[in-house]
Amino acid sequence: MNRPVLRTVLAFLLLPLGAAAVAAENTTFVGLLRARDLSPFGFLRLDMRPAHAVQSEIGGWAVETELAYQNTWALSREVERYLTDLEPRRELGPVELQAIRDLPGENYLLDVELAEVDMTFHYKFSRRWGTYLTLSAVKYGGGFLDSSIEGFHDTFGFSTFGRDGAARNDANVIFDLKSSQVAIFESPTRGGLLDPTIGVRYSGAEPFTGWNLVAEAAVKIPVQGQRALLSTGDVDAGVQATLQRFGRNHAYYFSFAGVYYDGRNSITPTPAQIVPTLVMAYERRVGERTNMILQAYVSPSIYTREETELDELLATKYQLSLGVYHRWGQSLLSFGITENLQNFSNTPDIGLQLGWAFGSALRGTKR
Repeated sequence: MNRPVLRTVLAFLLLPLGAAAVAAENTTFVGLLRARDLSPFGFLRLDMRPAHAVQSEIGGWAVETELAYQNTWALSREVERYLTDLEPRRELGPVELQAIRDLPGENYLLDVELAEVDMTFHYKFSRRWGTYLTLSAVKYGGGFLDSSIEGFHDTFGFSTFGRDGAARNDANVIFDLKSSQVAIFESPTRGGLLDPTIGVRYSGAEPFTGWNLVAEAAVKIPVQGQRALLSTGDVDAGVQATLQRFGRNHAYYFSFAGVYYDGRNSITPTPAQIVPTLVMAYERRVGERTNMILQAYVSPSIYTREETELDELLATKYQLSLGVYHRWGQSLLSFGITENLQNFSNTPDIGLQLGWAFGSALRGTKR
């Protein structure tokens, strides 16, 4: 998506803020989609989940489960040209790897689908303080979405970005960067457990009239040490502040997060750094039990010129999500779809998320 279109999306999110404020108390809205960034390798670091807006009494609890699935086809321009001219379509192997390494400059190809399951346990132990624990697991593979994505590109006249040079539903990971050389064909690993995350949450403050503040702090703990494509073996820590504004039928969210990440043991090493993230969203009631949300995500690349000269990997990540919530009783069902914007070779082509939550804390949402 080009910059004018992106500015239009942001304007849509910000336009209604001139509406009259109401009290910062919510019994109707759910809050930000709990989708995390699934950019390959980046998702191994701590990612502060966008904050929910559910309020509960002391002793309130909830169990939250999300299944996220993404398809990534990301590559450098030279690899795209090489694959576009490659006929017939084939499984990539040592011959193609050597041809890619013989191309001028740095190059990479990332062709993989992954599924991640998160289970989060929430508990509110005082009027304003709560805690949570997130357990996660991931599975890598070639997936099943390649054909659908190629069909979508063909239907609307988009470029295939070299997809038709490689066999569908295969997994290929090739990095030939200044900081590392990696070549993996088929599934890079069958998957496994990721590092657990423990966090605390503070809510209830009203720093500005009509605005609610939620603050969180979390730490990712490598309980099993370094594991290829499952854990960097390092502790990550992060903080997040979210402003929430509620109206009669709509709500607005602005979230700012910073995570300390030491990527020196990653498959593509990076120095220790603070990774900032901005999330903005607009949620609207569309029925007695159903809400919809439009959510934008912005975060800079973790790479610098020390690791790579490729502009594709140095570019800022922009993603847009559209989601729906449906409530009944003490349960909440959510579905979201995420698309990368503007810079297509540093984030997943498409991501899907299905979530289900249950608990006493959800009694506060209007049914």
